[in-house]
Amino acid sequence: MKLIDSPEAAGRLARTIVSDIALYNKEKVLDGIKHDNIFELLDKELKEGLELYRSRLAPDTDRKNSIYNRAIVDVLIKRNGNIESEIW
Repeated sequence: MKLIDSPEAAGRLARTIVSDIALYNKEKVLDGIKHDNIFELLDKELKEGLELYRSRLAPDTDRKNSIYNRAIVDVLIKRNGNIESEIW
């Protein structure tokens, strides 16, 4: 399997992984946003997702995981901005 070496493809992979995490953990996402502890509640899943993400990338692609972290914010936080929260 060819490793991903473009930022665009890395972004698509990251959003897909984080979308799957959100899909299979709807209650945790809802509770995490409501109580401002989403990263603690999804710690295991997000770390597993990061491992999968890193395993599919060429070594010099997204060294600091910024594309993956941006996908977390875009998919888990921004898409759920309608959920009542203590912080907004």
